[in-house]
Amino acid sequence: MYLFEGLKSKVSAYLPDDKVQLVQEAFVLANNAHDGQMRSSGDPYITHPVAVAGILADMHFDHETIMAALLHDVIEDTHYSQEDLADNFGDVVAELVEGVSKLDKIKFSNKEEAQVENFRKMMMAMVQDIRVILIKLADRTHNMRTLGALRPDKRRRIATETLEIYAPIAHRLGIHDMKNELENLGFEAMYPMRHRALRSAVKQARGNRKEIIDNIFGEIRARLDEHGLGAVVSGREKHLYSIYRKMCNKELMFNEVMDIYAFRLVFESIDECYRALGAMHGLYKPIENRFKDYIAIPRTNGYQSLHTSLIGPHGIPVEIQIRTKDMDIMADKGVAAHWLYKTPGDKDTSSQLKARKWMQSLLELQQSASSSFEFIENVKSDLFPDEIYVFTPKGTIIELPTGSCAVDFAYAVHSGVGNTCVGVRVDRRNYSLSEPLQNGQTVQIITSPRAKPNANWLNFVVSAKARASIRQYLRKQQTEDALSMGTRLLRHALGHTNLDNIALADIARVVKETKHTSFNALLEDIGLGNELSAIIARRLIGDSDSLADTKVDKVAIKGTEGLLMHYSKCCYPIPDDEIVAILNPGKGMMIHQHGCTNIRKLAKEEPQRVLAMEWSDNVEGDFKVSLRVELINHQGTLASLTNTITMCDSNIINLATDEKESNVYFVDMEITTRNRVHFADIMRKIRHMDQVQKVSRHSQNKHN
Repeated sequence: MYLFEGLKSKVSAYLPDDKVQLVQEAFVLANNAHDGQMRSSGDPYITHPVAVAGILADMHFDHETIMAALLHDVIEDTHYSQEDLADNFGDVVAELVEGVSKLDKIKFSNKEEAQVENFRKMMMAMVQDIRVILIKLADRTHNMRTLGALRPDKRRRIATETLEIYAPIAHRLGIHDMKNELENLGFEAMYPMRHRALRSAVKQARGNRKEIIDNIFGEIRARLDEHGLGAVVSGREKHLYSIYRKMCNKELMFNEVMDIYAFRLVFESIDECYRALGAMHGLYKPIENRFKDYIAIPRTNGYQSLHTSLIGPHGIPVEIQIRTKDMDIMADKGVAAHWLYKTPGDKDTSSQLKARKWMQSLLELQQSASSSFEFIENVKSDLFPDEIYVFTPKGTIIELPTGSCAVDFAYAVHSGVGNTCVGVRVDRRNYSLSEPLQNGQTVQIITSPRAKPNANWLNFVVSAKARASIRQYLRKQQTEDALSMGTRLLRHALGHTNLDNIALADIARVVKETKHTSFNALLEDIGLGNELSAIIARRLIGDSDSLADTKVDKVAIKGTEGLLMHYSKCCYPIPDDEIVAILNPGKGMMIHQHGCTNIRKLAKEEPQRVLAMEWSDNVEGDFKVSLRVELINHQGTLASLTNTITMCDSNIINLATDEKESNVYFVDMEITTRNRVHFADIMRKIRHMDQVQKVSRHSQNKHN
């Protein structure tokens, strides 16, 4: 129980004794469940959930959240189930734990799919209860703090995921303390050398800047005193990852980033904030277009503050943030401030309300996305965009990501408005649909009931909602057209056989063989050209003789009657070789040798496209094959070689020589042969030549 003492003292400070007792019971179960399990660092596993619970206890989260944090790995890593937790601690705690747990019981085709699906599940659980993501963020924070025990490749993978997903989510929820820590830890794990160099440079720069900072600080303090404004004034340090990202994105030198001096003024009331803004503009000259009022119009995550940029002494840029104490707390803690400072009867904070609005938009994205991959891409683009604010004709403010156009605006109003959009008027003037909107513009969308979304819109829309809605509409239209086309193609390929008369068992077999979810999905792929109708027809019937209307008298390979067919030039298959066919939509079938190096990857990733084939019993005609001969080049040797091949009833199509070493040459040839027996006879005759050292069958790509 000694591990629980630190956490107990934290929760006892704000929770009643009966709730502390419940937290203790959750610890006891978690401790027993993880008994014998160790972390990569060598510490007992229970230290991790206790640390996660401690992070949340510092934010004064309720007892259910703390209990769920202690139990968050129990379902995933132990024999306990969600039902067991529900019996012991109630449904709420069990659901929180289940929301955080990974989908480890489901089999996925690859690691990426599993990760994406886990993320989708977590986001959907978050929509039901925001505490799920807060537990996950605390979990990720502690994992990042203890990352040093893992392999370098694993550290980089987890760091990438943290920087791309979890830090932006923390930002989106307004929890800047956690966001900054995740970014700095992720930066250190991802680029340890860059982090070390940047940290050293910042430390040095801070020492050099001290005198200038003190002077500006004194002038700001004196000006505020003149106006009777009492404020907490502090220097605002940029954290390392922010500096690094600014250097990369804006292609700035370190000195250019560090030349900006930032201060924060914190007041009791909003009135004092605006008065202080006037005082600062009187002290230093403001930079045009560098003032932002996030108090009047908060950011999408509920963040409120006044931002202004000024030209300080000696032309030095000075950035100032002005806000109230409550705004300062909200800026650092975001939605977590709801638990940290709430009292009974408190309403949701602006961050809470903004978070709920965002989570509702996630639900809409999930419903319109065709796959988990599309969903996560939409979420990633929607996590923390810089905003612009535009108005509807009635004066309603619409928040949009920077760079948004009229189509983004239309979909932000309603998906029905976006789908029927035909034009736009901005500030009562005609405006291009693709032209980016600016802050403060009034936008009026012109619609038509006969209009429909244009695929070209995807080239310039910015918002995740617009992109998802357009794709959903186009996908629906494409699906209907592809289904109709696929059905027609398959009926034509079946000839005299009626599609309606084919047994359901045969249809189910072919659907399974081609790895489709349904027969309609297979028909869609036929219509889109991803599957060949003739091949599917033969698979459905199971007997190529039934398709007599498309059959020709002589074919080299069984089942290819009436199909366009090519022989691969990378491996030159000949009769009696083991062969496979690759389906190329629109190009027919490409025949390869079984085991050809060029198709190994495809055979693993898309086995449904690789079909085992057989040569016909009586194959006629000549086939190309590649041959390499290593010989000593005496006078007349090449003539003897070509004469030998000709005597074997074979033609030389192509011939090239290359010197291996002094007087020893490679001769690469393309010759004709009837089958493997004939080719073996040619090779045997060549091998008996005195000057020949080695002869082998080679593909072009091996020796070019």
